[in-house]
Amino acid sequence: MSRADLRSRPPAATRRPSPLWALGLLHSELVTTVRRWRTLALLGVLAAVPVLVGIAVRIETRDGAPVGGGSGEGPAFITQITNNGLFLVFTALAATLPFFLPMAVGVIAGDAIAGEAGAGTLRYLLVAPAGRTRLLLTKYATVMAFCLLATLVVTVSALIVGALLFPLGELTTISGTRVSFAEGLGRALLIALVVAASLVGVAALGLFVSTLTNSGIAAMATTVGLLITVQIVDQIPQLHVVQPYLFPHYWLSFADLMRDPVYWDDLIRNLGLQALYAGVFGSAAWARFTAKDISA
Repeated sequence: MSRADLRSRPPAATRRPSPLWALGLLHSELVTTVRRWRTLALLGVLAAVPVLVGIAVRIETRDGAPVGGGSGEGPAFITQITNNGLFLVFTALAATLPFFLPMAVGVIAGDAIAGEAGAGTLRYLLVAPAGRTRLLLTKYATVMAFCLLATLVVTVSALIVGALLFPLGELTTISGTRVSFAEGLGRALLIALVVAASLVGVAALGLFVSTLTNSGIAAMATTVGLLITVQIVDQIPQLHVVQPYLFPHYWLSFADLMRDPVYWDDLIRNLGLQALYAGVFGSAAWARFTAKDISA
């Protein structure tokens, strides 16, 4: 290669990265995120929730008494667990979705950019031919992958515990109709996907907060704090006017997938609201990150 050819080649930092390089970056981010002790601890806590619920229900009903003494207390579907262990999946998702799942996602999303800046590795990532937009999209894709992974951990843990402690068989829907175990399992997996999609808004919010600071701890704490605040606002009757626009308002609409026929209205509202939050806070994160002075 001549010197003229060498001079005509753009420097490494300005070359357009190949799609394979981008996939390699995503793979590296996924592996790094999953291998962190913090991530493993969060997944361990999520996996433990169905175990605790299943054991508690088993102990309480060992003498044939109904759950909660027949008062109907507890998370949705909990009274049906003793009849069919598959209901433990729905109960575990209903129990973890209001706080545990979004908190875990908020921690991962809040640390995505701010954690790199705090550790002094963010500018080295940008020296590679990644570009800020590509890096931000990779971080967001990693957080969304964690949303799916965390939801599947709860689902699989609940399915295993439910199969070990309770009988399995045909499923009785909320509408009173009966469906086969295979269809019930399919609905459980569909519900898991809907729950994972319900966390997209939190992921975008956490990523935006992560671009505002160089402290991973501050970003995680702020994201979780905002999550708790919005959850409180969603429970105040006097604020019912704004509640339909809050990202957690339709989270539990996944229960409509257990109806026959399925009620799609709130499910569609939930997915549309998550897409709106993802668009707004994703755009805000991009605007902030592309204009941010990276010094760490």
